[in-house]
Amino acid sequence: MKLSGTSLLLLEDEPLLRRRVKSHLEKLGVEVTAAETIAEAREALRNLSFDFALFDVNLPDGRSLTLFEEKSVPASVVAVVMTAEGGVAGAVEAMRRGAADYLVKPFDLDELSVRLARARRDRGTQRGEQHRKETQGTAADSFFFGSALKPLEQQLEKILGADRRVQGALPPVLIEGETGTGKTTLARWLHQRGPRSDGPLIEVNCSALPETLAESELFGHERGAFTDAKEARIGLLEAAEGGTVFLDELPSLSLGVQAKLLKAIEDRTIRRVGGNRTLAIDGRIIAATNADLRVMVTEGRFREDLLQRLDLFRVRIPPLRERGEDIVPLAEALAVRIAKNYGLPPRKIPPLGQKRLRGYRWPGNVRELAHEIERSLVFDDDQLTFSSLRISEVSDTAAKAWVSPEFKIPDAGFNLEAAIDAMIKRALSQTEENVSAAARLLGVTRDYIRYRLKEDRDQSSSESSESKG
Repeated sequence: MKLSGTSLLLLEDEPLLRRRVKSHLEKLGVEVTAAETIAEAREALRNLSFDFALFDVNLPDGRSLTLFEEKSVPASVVAVVMTAEGGVAGAVEAMRRGAADYLVKPFDLDELSVRLARARRDRGTQRGEQHRKETQGTAADSFFFGSALKPLEQQLEKILGADRRVQGALPPVLIEGETGTGKTTLARWLHQRGPRSDGPLIEVNCSALPETLAESELFGHERGAFTDAKEARIGLLEAAEGGTVFLDELPSLSLGVQAKLLKAIEDRTIRRVGGNRTLAIDGRIIAATNADLRVMVTEGRFREDLLQRLDLFRVRIPPLRERGEDIVPLAEALAVRIAKNYGLPPRKIPPLGQKRLRGYRWPGNVRELAHEIERSLVFDDDQLTFSSLRISEVSDTAAKAWVSPEFKIPDAGFNLEAAIDAMIKRALSQTEENVSAAARLLGVTRDYIRYRLKEDRDQSSSESSESKG
């Protein structure tokens, strides 16, 4: 981990050691503030923000443990204490109160750099673990490829092969897929099999971040950056040191945050909210979207330069309705796992249940399938017949009968685009202009319908302008 761009409070009363440590760290790009007494250190901690603190245990006006006891050292500051031989007990006590590590004097200055970097990495891991516990469970699901997703699996293996050959920062990955197709599970799969599997995996649901807090959560903030910023806090991009950041529902971020994210990806650096120091980051970015980013670019809702940067390693997870016969073995794999959660023996899916699975369009994809299996295990006496899916057989028949069997394409030709627009308008009329409901009826995404409607409006506007001219 690089220390360049960080800041450190050095509390040491011995002039020679203070000068040597200060000079060494400043050559590494660390901004060092020196203090000789606990009172000076307390004042510096009150008025300035630091990434690190390096404290001697015994000072002329007392012991530096006092700073931990009175909570003058913010939780975001990575503190290392120094002690003379025989004073290890005091250093251990400091670690109990919040210090990250200790050094016994005399020590090698290169060892100091290593200890600071390691302590900060450990603190970042703790931040990532805290976020993970707050936002997700601990189980890492396996991704089911089956025969239909073999091309996707081969594409991912090529990405992993490229990752192993890269010396340095890994390029970002963009995962496209409808809601419920398994984008989060695939991101976990990619992280666990990649060269950074030993590092943290931090998952961020961008749609769950309030716009006012998104920048602070991703990039961190300094103390006093806003009203509730009582102490500095590292961001999730910074906490993912040596690991991966998964940004789910990426388009939910505002254009301003998108611009800052682009700079972070390109420069591998960030600047905390309210800060003026540039900090190096080393986390792999995996982003996911259930919307067509190219359409969002045309609508001005997503930055084109960010899309271009993310579009290097792009993979698409097909919706469940496009996976053919894979739905049954996928359902059986899910049934085994869900039955185990309920303390039930494994269940085979009978022919009737398999027929209903194949006949349903699964607008909610794998997530809906898992919920349906769980519901069937609980309410259908473990038989997995999926009685609630009977309507799908009628729906499938209706889908095939949307046009009269006697219809023939005219010899003069057929305007398919106009027919698609007419079908969309009919679905909207049937759902009282509810775009989401119309999308479910037609088996397409909301963004597709919005795109078609926008194209229709633009064309009508253009024709109107030409007629007036």
